[in-house]
Amino acid sequence: MKPTLLILAAGMGSRYGGLKQIDPMGPSGETILDYSVFDAARAGFGRVVFVIRPDFEQDFRDRVMSRFAGRIATDCVFQTLDMLPAGFTLPEGRTKPWGTTHAVLCSRTAVHEPFAMINADDFYGRDSFAVLGRRLAALPVDSSAYCMVGFTLANTLSDHGTVARGVCRTDDRGFLTDIRELMQVRRTATGVEDDGPGGPTMLTGNEPVSMNMWGFTPQIFPQLEAGFREFLAGHGTEPKSECYIPMSVGQLVKSGQASCEVLRTTSSWFGATYSEDKPIVQQSIAALVQAGDYPADLWS
Repeated sequence: MKPTLLILAAGMGSRYGGLKQIDPMGPSGETILDYSVFDAARAGFGRVVFVIRPDFEQDFRDRVMSRFAGRIATDCVFQTLDMLPAGFTLPEGRTKPWGTTHAVLCSRTAVHEPFAMINADDFYGRDSFAVLGRRLAALPVDSSAYCMVGFTLANTLSDHGTVARGVCRTDDRGFLTDIRELMQVRRTATGVEDDGPGGPTMLTGNEPVSMNMWGFTPQIFPQLEAGFREFLAGHGTEPKSECYIPMSVGQLVKSGQASCEVLRTTSSWFGATYSEDKPIVQQSIAALVQAGDYPADLWS
């Protein structure tokens, strides 16, 4: 069974200032997610499912999904604020999305095989998809032995502002034991620090971090729903509360409901968190094209 690629593309990219999911980055107008789909297809993934918002569906279909016609099967599902488990309703005044756990849950009716989950606006690299694709292809559909691709913290930062990162701890076998969601990580003159609510915390920069490149099976859906219900019961009335995948997986690992292997990759991660990051992303992609890792026109 070929695995599916689930791409979270519902966010507007508020810090970036627009729909960065369809912003051209490659030499022939490719988006970052074009490269993700290209890498996934050559790594043996059989289908791509996009999580989007209904308000930009037609634009997304015309400008993004149309590129893949005849190359790989695609589908899309919607993420809306009112898509909540039975017994919960949308709090009055809530405008902020519920987070990546909610986004994955919105895909549960469309994904029935082992799948990778990624962000639309992150460039993960060819080897990352190859490593994750091999692992998922060997995974039974009912397994709760999940995995993630880990990247080095210092190589995932922006020079133009703070970023959120899931910092991982692993055991001697390379399995996740704990994950901390740090929301204000930045590079400093002396290293890396998190500007958290308790004050600055210094980091080495060598910590493995989650860049939201996960490997799951459909077994994750009921587990995520149970955790999301707990989140809604405890924090659902808070107007800016969000439930993140790293937090959800960390809780499953700690409770013994799942395991999560941290896979290593030779690929480098980069992304456009801020508009000032765009030239760096374009230069990085151009270098990969020049090195022969990608054709100058992905879909020619």
